[in-house]
Amino acid sequence: MTTTEIKTNDRATAEATTVRPNPTTAAPRLNFAKAAPKVFRAVIGLDAAAREGLDPALVELVQIRASHLNRCAYCLHMHTTDARKAGESEDRLHMVAVWQEAEHFFTAREQSALALTDAVTRIGDAGVPDEVYDRAAAHFPEEELAHLLALIFTINTWNRIALSTAKRAGTDER
Repeated sequence: MTTTEIKTNDRATAEATTVRPNPTTAAPRLNFAKAAPKVFRAVIGLDAAAREGLDPALVELVQIRASHLNRCAYCLHMHTTDARKAGESEDRLHMVAVWQEAEHFFTAREQSALALTDAVTRIGDAGVPDEVYDRAAAHFPEEELAHLLALIFTINTWNRIALSTAKRAGTDER
């Protein structure tokens, strides 16, 4: 077995054996915004700053992709709803989860952002490979690339907040 196969097997085993709370039956957990308002506002501030100068459609694609990878139903529902309201097509929304096999649905710029999202979200697997970073850097000027990275950091934080506090998909408490 190769190292890649071992990592893939380890992740599949971990995912198969991970017990997640069922948000439809789980006891209510803390309200993060009320329990840590300064922290919550700081994350909101980071989120707002990260979005500056980025195409809103790209923002939603990145947030949807990270939410897929993190298995965050709450954020996935919120961002697919927002993307639809902004005019995103159902075809593209369905293809985000398998974007590598459906690249023709996305521009080269969007593909580079999705690849960077994958690498940063799964940073523990292999870091951010140079080819992924370089591909994104070829499509985004330095300031925009920094904002894209901050957006990826932020959605991963939101995913962790929602998953840790067992937020229920479809409630979209903002």
